[in-house]
Parts: sequence; structure tokens; C-alpha cells
Amino acid sequence: MAALVPDDFAVPAGLRHPEFRLRMLAATDAAADYEAVMESQARLRAGSPHGWPRPGFTLAENLADLRRHEAEFHERIAFAYTMLNPAGDRVLGCVYINPSERAGADVYMWVRDSCHGPLTGTLFHAVDEWLATSWPFEQINYIRTGYYDPEPGITRI
Repeated sequence: MAALVPDDFAVPAGLRHPEFRLRMLAATDAAADYEAVMESQARLRAGSPHGWPRPGFTLAENLADLRRHEAEFHERIAFAYTMLNPAGDRVLGCVYINPSERAGADVYMWVRDSCHGPLTGTLFHAVDEWLATSWPFEQINYIRTGYYDPEPGITRI
């Protein structure tokens, strides 16, 4: 698969915001990420075109997913970021930047159920600004999730 960004592009290590921080999602995040996923599984499944996470989703499956995301990040073909609280000790959700057939990138993000609400809008606006100022994409396709979609489809064209 081709790289999502040019070879000379410095991929951002993350994003710091007063309410959260983003950094590369890594296999070492498996247990904390799994806990956030399982808290939010019904909402995530309802918003997923593939029914993820499937009923019975296991920690081992999550670890395999995170290993794949980490490898894709290093290969520059997709970029998954974990969203942590400001202290960095609790997973609040994730942001995925993936190849797109419609735009420069497809972006999907989610916030765990116990933090969902105002934080979801804050995340969306912060990520939209980050993508506009720190990434090389002219067009972003925000994947409709059903729980935060202020403007469905492609924005920032």
C-alpha cells in the first residue's frame, strides 16, 4: 500500500490540548484502550460500517488491532492516535487518519461513553484545526459516526 503522506513530510507526534492529548496509538496501549472500547462498544458498533467491535471482542483481538495500527503508522500508510486525558493516564478515545477514495484522508474519531458529549465536539474542532495546519491534506472526509457529525461527509474542501 502506498504512503498516505509524502516521504519528506514530518508526521506529527501528536497534539496537546487543555482537555486531552493525542499521541501514536501503540500496542502497549492495548489494556487501557480495550477498557475504553468496551465501555463504549454499543455506540462504537452502531457507528461502525463493519460492526466493530464485534460482540465478544477480546483483549487479544484489540492487541492485534493495535499492533496493525502501529505498523501502519510506521509505514506511513495510516495514522492512529490515542486520545488521553491531560495527565496521560486514561484513554479517552481515538483518532484515525486513513487513506480515502474521496479526499486526501478519511478521518474517524471517537470518545469513550463516560466522556462523550462536549468533549466530542471539542475533539472534532481541535482535530479539524490540527489537520488544517499540521497535515498536507487539502480535503478531509469525516466518516459519519452517528454521534458527532456537525457536517456529514467532506469538509474543508
